[in-house]
Amino acid sequence: MANVQVQPYLFFAGRCEEAIEFYIEAIGAELQLLMRFNESPEPMPEAMLPDDFDNKIMHASIKVGDSVVMMSDGVDVQNQFGGVSLSISCYSQEQAHEMFDGLAQGGEVQMPLTPTFWSPLFGSLTDKFGVSWMVGCEPESDN
Repeated sequence: MANVQVQPYLFFAGRCEEAIEFYIEAIGAELQLLMRFNESPEPMPEAMLPDDFDNKIMHASIKVGDSVVMMSDGVDVQNQFGGVSLSISCYSQEQAHEMFDGLAQGGEVQMPLTPTFWSPLFGSLTDKFGVSWMVGCEPESDN
């Protein structure tokens, strides 16, 4: 299927703005769009939002390299990520270390960056929001 993209959409249960700031600092993400619930052109249905969610983020998108990650505070104050990891492919070991170290701040490392048979460096972690990440380094080209 031509012209089709699959993009992650993450829900942060009220911590989206904090997550955006973290990803900008940790991995150099660029904010592309941010819209709060109180900026919606149509009113939200009665009792849809938890108390104090009017100023929370209805939709945002950040750009990381060539990829777009969409996100929201959602409409649920409890959220868990599971069964999915976001994977970052870096083109230098220095970049892999920067991305990994940035994401690991306040998170939990499952596998430190280490050489593997498929990558000069590979590691996995869960960031402080519960999002699972895999960071790898592309093998150097002989060209």
